Amino acid sequence: MSATLEEIAQKVREGGLEEAEQALASAGPTAGSQAEHLFLRALLHERRHEWEAALDGYDEALAAEPAHQEALFRAAVLHDRLGNDEEALALYERCAAQEQAPVSALINLAVLYEEEGRLDEARTCLESVLATYPEHARARQALRSVKASYTMYYDEKTQRDRELRSAVLDTPVTDFELSVRSRNCLKQMSIRTLGDLLRITEAELLSYKNFGETSLNEIKAMLSQKGLRLGQAVPGIGAPLPPAPVERRAGYDPALLMRPVADLELSVRARRCLQRLGVATIGELIEHKEAELTAMKNFGQTSLSEVKRQLSQFGLSLRTTE
Repeated sequence: MSATLEEIAQKVREGGLEEAEQALASAGPTAGSQAEHLFLRALLHERRHEWEAALDGYDEALAAEPAHQEALFRAAVLHDRLGNDEEALALYERCAAQEQAPVSALINLAVLYEEEGRLDEARTCLESVLATYPEHARARQALRSVKASYTMYYDEKTQRDRELRSAVLDTPVTDFELSVRSRNCLKQMSIRTLGDLLRITEAELLSYKNFGETSLNEIKAMLSQKGLRLGQAVPGIGAPLPPAPVERRAGYDPALLMRPVADLELSVRARRCLQRLGVATIGELIEHKEAELTAMKNFGQTSLSEVKRQLSQFGLSLRTTE
């Protein structure tokens, strides 16, 4: 019976799903093969992209044989792909605890550990792989990523301050007690937020019709209360504002911007960070600024340089303006 199940397993892996399903139905489970039989049914579901049925099947196989290595690993991979990090982590750890743990399980576990900031544990997993396979390319790359993470600086207070500052800059100017003339002038100039005021100079405001010294002083006083001033976001004294993002990207190929970020050769860490940020296409990626990316946990200068390098190959760059 075991040989028959081995043959069926081979058929599944080679893509002969219909033939494998018929053979599996004919074979039927026995007391000694129940877990393997359940595993193969789950594997059939997975090959057909029936994720939920596959996970249910792997759970049944593990209930029959908790140490079934392939069921543990395949279930972990599926949870990993579906973004169920906690479930994937627990299953990979069970794989890693076995005497001869699959190399891929150790590497995937290391990636999840790195995502959680558990760098020592990630390093241990990868070094155990490299102790047996010193030239394993994926393990070596993952270990480089982990070592780079040790030097990454992420301060939660700094992040909170950044988020608070962003919230302040997004505050509408209509929330403040300005005169009707000042509010009307700002509206006609398309100045809607505090952040907009930081990107315009005193001279530009005074050059606008009906905008005089009284309105200027009123706005300067309002900004001063928040530790802000006119023009402080303008790159260089008296320098003109850079063109808007839409204008800067007007000449780009729409088909290129619609391509998935998966087309960029990014590390697992960088891809996961972009996924958490909700970035699915190259077009969405270039609408983010460097500061927005590096503000994410585990996204440091190494990942930023990687993203910029990949974008430059397409003649693209991250956003530099508001």
